[in-house]
Amino acid sequence: MAYEVKGVIASGKGEPVGISTVVVPDPGPGEALVAVQACGVCHTDLHYREGGIGSDFPYLLGHEAAGVVEAVGPDVTGLAAGDFVILNWRAVCGQCRACLRGRPWYCFATHNAAQKMTLADGTALSPALGIGAFAEKTLVAAGQCTKVSAAIRPEVAGLLGCGVMAGLGAALNTAGVGRGDSVAVIGCGGVGDAAVLGASLAGARTVIAVDVDDRKLEWARQFGATHTINSGASDPVEQIRELTEGNGADVVIEAVGRPETYQQAFYARDLAGTVVLVGVPTPDMRLELPLLDVFGRGGALKSSWYGDCLPSRDFPMLVDLHLQGRLPLDKFVSETIALDGVEEAFAKMQRGEVLRSVVVL
Repeated sequence: MAYEVKGVIASGKGEPVGISTVVVPDPGPGEALVAVQACGVCHTDLHYREGGIGSDFPYLLGHEAAGVVEAVGPDVTGLAAGDFVILNWRAVCGQCRACLRGRPWYCFATHNAAQKMTLADGTALSPALGIGAFAEKTLVAAGQCTKVSAAIRPEVAGLLGCGVMAGLGAALNTAGVGRGDSVAVIGCGGVGDAAVLGASLAGARTVIAVDVDDRKLEWARQFGATHTINSGASDPVEQIRELTEGNGADVVIEAVGRPETYQQAFYARDLAGTVVLVGVPTPDMRLELPLLDVFGRGGALKSSWYGDCLPSRDFPMLVDLHLQGRLPLDKFVSETIALDGVEEAFAKMQRGEVLRSVVVL
């Protein structure tokens, strides 16, 4: 059996997205059919539309989602129809060298559904990050479904599927922010503000938010920033040092993904401090740093991919923290929209007007 549903399609590089009929097959071995309830509009979806990730058009966009399992295929265990799940794009294999070394959050062989969703004419679709959740239903690998408490609202839960998890994980998992640390976050969109929240949750003494937009800096204060710096008005490196007794921050998280902001992060950290890159650069970007400075300043230069998260470990824990009132995920939701509002949501994102627009189905 196949299902005909509505989905948001990017049909060509830079072209506006549109709604088309999507044919979703019944789940096969190791797969799950999910009725999508909510899906955040992430910058990665815009990258897909603009051809910045690949050229396998048409794309079925959307990946930051939560919903209810409708059916599972043969050989699926631990997941059943009716389960409320957050979708993830790291279905760990359990067999690669990272998994076998006890580091499944680095899994080198994550997988997606084997069957293809298609347009009505049979054209195969490429689902964004193997998910494709700007649709009423989607087909994923069962390992891409993480069961969590159904008490959380879907529009909030889905945010853990990508951007918010990336920021929280950059602080909690990759940087390992500890009690009393000083932390600076450069770039205060959704990912950056999640990093601010993660640093605050971990007990950082000082959390410095850096951006060129005063509106975003005000948002950062709502997530726990103790200080803000408008880097369009002053040198952020000097300002961060002034706020950290002249030393620089113990941890600097770069959530922009540009060479110039990475250099700021590098020089704004304390000696033996840590820089974490969670902002996503484009393929053409290059970085130049004096090798002597890399050697002489010591510490660690890290990249954080998906917040180094393990969905089965992190999603339920973070949902529980939210339900206990200790993790204000709802503050990330700027608006809820319908499927036909995705293109305008991209425009609002580019203008810096929203943290997250969330499609509700």
